[in-house]
Amino acid sequence: MTVMPALRTLRLPCLLVLVWGLLACAANPALEESRQAFATRSPELALRELRDKVTADPRNLELRSYYLRQRDMLVARQLALADQARAAGRFEQAEAALGLARQFDPLHPRVAAGYEAIAARQARDNSAREAQRHLDKGDAVAADSAARAVLAADPAHPLARDVMRRLDERAAARDPLPAALAGPLAKPVTVEFRDAPLRGVLEVLSRESGLNFVLDKDVRPDTKVSIFVRRSSVDDVLKLLMVTQQLERKLLNERSVLIYPNTPAKQKDYQELVTRSFYLANADPKQAMAMIKQMVKTKDVFVEDKLNLLVMKDTPDAVRLAERLIAGLDLAEPEVMLEVEVMEVSRNRLLELGLRFPEQIGYGLLQPSTTSAVTTTTGTTITQNLGGQLLAGNINLRNTGAMVPYVANQGLLLNLRDQDGNSNILANPRIRVKNRDKARIHIGEKLPVFTTTSTANVGVSASVNYLDVGLKLEVEPSVHLDDEVAIKVNLEVSSIVKEVLGPSSSLAYQVGTRSAATSLRLKDGETQVLAGLISDEERSSAYRLPGLGEVPGLGRLFSSQRDVGNKTEIVLLITPRVVRNLAQPALAGATRAAGTETAVGAAPLLLGPGGVAAAAPRGAQAGAAMPAPAAAVVADPGLPALALEAPEQVRAGESFALALTLAGPATEGGPVLLAYDTTLVESLDQPGEGGDALALQLPAGTAPRLEVRFRARPGATGLARFGVLSAQLRSGGQVQPLPVGEPLAVRIAP
Repeated sequence: MTVMPALRTLRLPCLLVLVWGLLACAANPALEESRQAFATRSPELALRELRDKVTADPRNLELRSYYLRQRDMLVARQLALADQARAAGRFEQAEAALGLARQFDPLHPRVAAGYEAIAARQARDNSAREAQRHLDKGDAVAADSAARAVLAADPAHPLARDVMRRLDERAAARDPLPAALAGPLAKPVTVEFRDAPLRGVLEVLSRESGLNFVLDKDVRPDTKVSIFVRRSSVDDVLKLLMVTQQLERKLLNERSVLIYPNTPAKQKDYQELVTRSFYLANADPKQAMAMIKQMVKTKDVFVEDKLNLLVMKDTPDAVRLAERLIAGLDLAEPEVMLEVEVMEVSRNRLLELGLRFPEQIGYGLLQPSTTSAVTTTTGTTITQNLGGQLLAGNINLRNTGAMVPYVANQGLLLNLRDQDGNSNILANPRIRVKNRDKARIHIGEKLPVFTTTSTANVGVSASVNYLDVGLKLEVEPSVHLDDEVAIKVNLEVSSIVKEVLGPSSSLAYQVGTRSAATSLRLKDGETQVLAGLISDEERSSAYRLPGLGEVPGLGRLFSSQRDVGNKTEIVLLITPRVVRNLAQPALAGATRAAGTETAVGAAPLLLGPGGVAAAAPRGAQAGAAMPAPAAAVVADPGLPALALEAPEQVRAGESFALALTLAGPATEGGPVLLAYDTTLVESLDQPGEGGDALALQLPAGTAPRLEVRFRARPGATGLARFGVLSAQLRSGGQVQPLPVGEPLAVRIAP
């Protein structure tokens, strides 16, 4: 009889031991070993061992799942390292990271794509360097073509963007030393014709340059032409002829030029159109299409929203103009990381001290249904129902049948209570938000509030609404170009004060809230503290025995004092950190050539630095008097050439001197016109004057030497070119042209 209870008491522990043993047997030792290996060994070795275990036990699904997770994690890590290294131009590190990723997962598609991306990036880097070499040599056409090919595949390529920036700067500054054209078009000629037929002018140009001219059937060869150009290229002469005679040209090859009337019908026949596809990364294609239609006047535009693609068909000049416009539109929006810290500092103080006497004293008995405790003068305790009725006079106690004095609450209390509490509520969220977008944070609770609706002949229906209580923060940042962030801040902190019982047993809440709304502008990394949302509450109450409690000094013995103090302050710290600002394209605010109303995007009509041209305006009467051309002045080849001397290389922001020297007999000096690259250097002797050329005065004397001070612009890089446009020498009361030496280039290093 005594053994069975003992066995029953041992049944439960034995069962627990058995279950634990079964679970231990069902554990996955291979999985535990693999986890330990990843924690203590290198990830590569641990993954290799884990792969061998999976191969040996393919039915262990838990082990296989763990292997796949670890493999994908390691591959993703190496791919991220490869992308960072490729973007920074460290191709060897990128290939090493891809090699590790291939060891982890040989068939991963992003590994093969990574190798292709490296090869494509290397090819683009080579093309960009080739464009830079063309630009340094002065071949702007080849540099523009190579840089555009790179930017078509990689719009953010830094070297290609730098080449385009320098090209745009030279175009905006009207570079006085443009790249010379190659071939017959670059040959300098001097033409002087008054009322000559167009056929004769073209024949002269053909003999001088070796060009072949093909005329459209609607071109009138007998059109009268008046043109006087000295020492200018054939290309400049043709530009003047085409503009003044309302003609247009088309280069067929290096030595053949087609000339046709500049009319809309002929433009449709001869002007070639090209197509260009723009895969937009950030801009809305519909907005880009609206801009192109309005600014470029292009009619043939197609938009594909799914691919974020815009395709246009127009002339090459119009397409180049559209490229510049889209480059300024398709920019990544700025983003900012907001580090927010919200603190609620609360201090509570409660002091309750003194004697509290009973509020009521009675004499009588209670109804027989009494159940609550009542203290009598004799120390006897009886029970009283809280809902009972107190009677005076004819009272009968349940047990004794006697009438006793009593109190309805505690007879006498000594309050000795002192509470002091401090609390800090901290929220430290970090929000990354785009420019001019709103971000909201709610840290707290959603309290249900029930609402009942009573309808006649239907019944009572209840609905629930949720009330947000806690910390609510709403921010709207606006990132400026100077890395300052304007932020609109709305802060609200709420808490439940008490519960309120409504009609039909519905429950509501009394909510205390503090809110603040402001706008501020901070620098990147600057911290702003918003404080002062203080709630300071002080309450004092006393329970005194009438009469004795008001006696000075002794009244403290016959009273109980209660002092309550609550103080709460909300502090908000906000720090913006600009993750990405607007990357403006080169010369974003500069004025650029956009062609004419009939030839959108065409290059401006400019002549080379050595040409001085004058043409008769259209509508001039035949035989009208024209100013006689000045006699051609040729420099004496026996005179020494004016040479330029300057350091080969200077750093950006440094000052240097350029010397003009003339080795020869004594002279009386003379005027010199010096051209320089205003986009890379600035003059210190004549700041803000002369535009892109300086008017200098060569000093008198034997072997005169003139020094001009320049400074490389901060942040400028490249070759700054200098050249003498014209120089004259006064000697013996006569003025004669002076031969000039070769142009000079100074490399500006960062």
